[in-house]
Amino acid sequence: MKECVVIDGVRSANARAHKDKGWFRNVRPEDLLIEVYRALFKRNPKVKPEDVEAVFCGTANQAGMQNDIARLAWLAGGFPENVASNGINQQCPSGMAATEHAARAILCGEGDIFVASGVEDMQKVPMMFAMDMHPKIFERYFMGDLPMGNTAEKVARLWNVNRKDAEVMAYWSHKKAAASRDAGKFDNEIVPIEGEEEDGTKFIVTKDQWIRDDVSLEEMAEMKTPFKEDGVVSAAVSSPLTAGAAALLLMNRDKADELGLDYHIKYAGGAMVGCDPTVMGIGPIYAAKKLLKRTGLGVKDIDIWELNEAFGSQALACLRELGIAQNAPFDNVNVWGGALALGHPLGESGCRIIVTLNNIMKTDFKDAKYGVAMLCGGFGNANASLWQKVDK
Repeated sequence: MKECVVIDGVRSANARAHKDKGWFRNVRPEDLLIEVYRALFKRNPKVKPEDVEAVFCGTANQAGMQNDIARLAWLAGGFPENVASNGINQQCPSGMAATEHAARAILCGEGDIFVASGVEDMQKVPMMFAMDMHPKIFERYFMGDLPMGNTAEKVARLWNVNRKDAEVMAYWSHKKAAASRDAGKFDNEIVPIEGEEEDGTKFIVTKDQWIRDDVSLEEMAEMKTPFKEDGVVSAAVSSPLTAGAAALLLMNRDKADELGLDYHIKYAGGAMVGCDPTVMGIGPIYAAKKLLKRTGLGVKDIDIWELNEAFGSQALACLRELGIAQNAPFDNVNVWGGALALGHPLGESGCRIIVTLNNIMKTDFKDAKYGVAMLCGGFGNANASLWQKVDK
């Protein structure tokens, strides 16, 4: 049977999605994607763009600058016209869905070399931009239950996640992200891209913008909870609006060996699920359970987890329900920090956490056999994917 291995993975820094303060405010999302594509081929000169079977790109809001961004970014970057492109929308899991589709194509023998990616700029293409939902949706669900913050409050209530525990999770997400940044752990995955300081000074962006070095539990406790009076969900425990892009170079293992390329992990399975959109954040519970059942593994078999932290409440609910952990800090979950600190560019994140998982399994957890990446998504989408250390 064919095997799909990860040759390389890169990403942009995650920048604040803000028209005045965002480092990438004058960089189009297509250009972020183009830069990560160029970096993949520059770092792997034995792989030629014209030999890529197809590019799969996940984007949650495919409108404006992000309309058919899978194809248009590839062409705008000057890459070969013969390479097919496929845009994928599964809300937040879009980048992971793109990766899984590429991996499955390799397993099916439908090509040897694929690029899987994800991109989102939440300032230039805001959430719900140009969306016109069918009226039947609002007959089936109360409109006030569908916004992301409201779903996070509902999850907190139903899964008994209190405000303090959510804030402790956010605190450790920032602490781990800052320590990892300072130790250079992200250096191998972040592609330098020109951006701008708030005063307009141009500089090369190599660090994530949202990480708080001065994170404070005391300050978090004073923040407002806009979705519910005396609630759990504040800005501190919500992933911030972000711009970023990520990409993976995936290959048939036989082809990688033929080219003399190095690799460390391979795709070992995936699972997509749907759940009640009014508690969309708990989707990873069902995705992970389906994945583990499908692969014959248990929670204890997984050495390292990457869980996208959409909200502190939903992330804790998932970890507790799956029996992975109770409270932060965690030994084997988001060990380099999570989206509460790094940011969550919707369509990018599913790809980004696999890029980071690959690097973690090559360095800090190099003896780990299995790693899982998982995330929830708007309207009740969720994905989980299993990655296995390759025996050579």
